[in-house]
Amino acid sequence: MKLPAQASLLRIFIGESDKVGGRPLYEVIVEKARARGLAGATVSRGFLGFGANSRIHTTKVLRLSEDLPVLVEIVDAPEKIEEFVPELDGLIGEGLVTLEKVQVIFYRHNSKHT
Repeated sequence: MKLPAQASLLRIFIGESDKVGGRPLYEVIVEKARARGLAGATVSRGFLGFGANSRIHTTKVLRLSEDLPVLVEIVDAPEKIEEFVPELDGLIGEGLVTLEKVQVIFYRHNSKHT
């Protein structure tokens, strides 16, 4: 797969405990992105953050949270990202979705795994 030099970065900020049909929302998002043939997705778990409700989510022992911040990032051609956004709208009950233009420097795969 080849990415255009000018692409879009979709960032999805959700909570670790967010679910869809009993499954973690971040897993559902990644699977749907893969099924649509998007270039790739990365999920990162945060150790501190807050969202629209201003409640702090942290990994500190004294304030253990079971709903840590999760960030899903997807980069692909702008039109492919735009087609994916409506699908997210039906999945995300609480969170933040942002979109920005990015320049792709390179996108490579390991030829040993093809």
